[in-house]
Amino acid sequence: MEKLKMHSPDLTQDNIARLRELFPGCVTEAKSEDGSVKLAVDFDQLRQELSGSVVEGPQERYHLNWPGKREALLTANAPIAKTLRPSRNESVDYDSTRNLFIEGDNLDALKLLQETYLGKVKLVYIDPPYNTGKDFIYKDDFSTDVGDYLQQSSQTDSEGGRLVANTEANGRFHSDWLSMIYPRLKLARNLLRDDGAILISIDDNEADNLRKICDEVFGEENFVGQIVWQRSKKGDSKLIAKVHEYILCYVRDKDSVLVNGPWRRPKEGADQVLAKYAELRASLGTNHEAIRAEMQAWYKQLPSDDPRKAHKHYNWSDDRGLYFAADFAGPDDGRESRPRHDILHPVTGKSCKKPSTGWRWDEEKTKWALAQTPPRIHFGPDETTIPTRKSYLFEIDSEPYSSVFYRDGRSATLEVEELVGKGWFPFPKNTDVLTELIELVTKPNDIILDFFAGSGSTGHAVMKVNQAHGSKRRFILVQIPEETGRTGYATIADITKKRLREVGKKITSGGVIGAGDIGFRALKIDSSNMADIFYSPDALENSNLDMFVDNIKPDRTPEDLLFQVMLDWGVDLSLSIIKQTIQGKEVFFVDGNALVACFDAHSGIDEGFVKELAKHQPLRVMFRDAGFKDSAVKINVEQIFKSLSPSTEVKCI
Repeated sequence: MEKLKMHSPDLTQDNIARLRELFPGCVTEAKSEDGSVKLAVDFDQLRQELSGSVVEGPQERYHLNWPGKREALLTANAPIAKTLRPSRNESVDYDSTRNLFIEGDNLDALKLLQETYLGKVKLVYIDPPYNTGKDFIYKDDFSTDVGDYLQQSSQTDSEGGRLVANTEANGRFHSDWLSMIYPRLKLARNLLRDDGAILISIDDNEADNLRKICDEVFGEENFVGQIVWQRSKKGDSKLIAKVHEYILCYVRDKDSVLVNGPWRRPKEGADQVLAKYAELRASLGTNHEAIRAEMQAWYKQLPSDDPRKAHKHYNWSDDRGLYFAADFAGPDDGRESRPRHDILHPVTGKSCKKPSTGWRWDEEKTKWALAQTPPRIHFGPDETTIPTRKSYLFEIDSEPYSSVFYRDGRSATLEVEELVGKGWFPFPKNTDVLTELIELVTKPNDIILDFFAGSGSTGHAVMKVNQAHGSKRRFILVQIPEETGRTGYATIADITKKRLREVGKKITSGGVIGAGDIGFRALKIDSSNMADIFYSPDALENSNLDMFVDNIKPDRTPEDLLFQVMLDWGVDLSLSIIKQTIQGKEVFFVDGNALVACFDAHSGIDEGFVKELAKHQPLRVMFRDAGFKDSAVKINVEQIFKSLSPSTEVKCI
């Protein structure tokens, strides 16, 4: 019976396997330090395969490099022996929610999520430390080689020690920050769908370096834009007041993104204008002259800075909708070949006056427009007026997202203070901006990931979008339990969870029907559920062989084991979990029969119980070694399922 791996994927070996598909002669086998045989790259042969007129290597080439880059790549690829442990008491709607909140180091979290969410995340948004010299960054340990990394990473450690101040006096000021962000972006890219995108907030301190590192990780061809967010109208400075920051945008694969159509955002105020027009159509019917008069009067009474007033030129009406009589003339580019065909007035039957630059449309498209019901060309009272084309608001009520925008940053602080109290979280992100970005990039059932969750602005924004549109977007947030050093909230992660709870309460108290998922399933990163000796069996003396009767740590619950199994098998961590008692034993059913698990440790699993589980036709089934009545039952388990449920995959822990 196959055993679980009990650690995250070894990405180095995965990368070598991919390389072997392209250059099979460049991959060989070699012994690692622990004596096991693994794939290895023959770099001399690989250089020969890639050599042409120019051999890449010691020659100068264009790339971003810094002290520690190779070590950062090593830590991105190295496996870890950790797991996620559920925390029901800290969750909201644990059994039904599809949202996840993971407490722990985000590098570990990204590794643990590799198999389960590989290629499934539509949007990654992060607001990492800006490296201002005053904030904290993750201190990743590169002091050991990859042979020691697995054993070291299985130990329980204080997460609070993972953050250090990165002052400008540090000789590796930029290098340390780059070594921190590089492996996390590498792992995040794996989680993105082909049509997925990543948005990264940053300021001038590392914007240039971040752009170069993203070019390497995501490909320069997948750069979409660098958005400038003006957060204030004024600032203090002896030279230039910096009142902006950036949102850097890359996609996983630009061609895949474009297949789904262009990104568009609603024009501000357009929906309200169309709603007013719908009211007038309901009351005035097809009296389009009266509708136009009412629309003009309504626009006139709006304040000058009202976004709805920007659409005041949309005041004509026909049976198709509200439209603007737009210019029909061709551009003044000096071309004599512009279309100059006759257009007859529908009342007088005479040829209408032509613009000096000719028509925008050729004769064929003009005939098409005139043949529509109603026609898509607007005429004046007679032929002396140049016709115009009808531009309908409902057809152009969206626009590309601008690369520059203003949004006051102070409102976000007030929003957080209302939910968690004053003075707890400076400079949170504006959820209105995040909702716009989520609406721009994602669809109703997509997954949004934020592994620098902070106060939880991204989760808050996802809830707002779901409430507004009745969608089922879901979030995965990751936040390290950084100590606050104050009473009230022990860690930043506690602030995140408090905010998410309060947002849910606020939405619920509003009495909104179909407000969406306002819960989250809380998970915490911890050392593996397996006893430490599981990872170093050579250290076990013969006198201690009885320890292998059960190699699970004594403080771990069956639900802890379930989540480690879900991680290893790549099962979505947000799926429904139902517990049932069958023949006196606790059995977990994940998403119906997607996974069935029994972690009974009292040697009570017999063939009758196994046959009972097989009746459920599970896709996967999991048992605990120590739970079998005897070795004969364990041996027969696979045969029983082959007979009663042949498609079931069987494993034990």
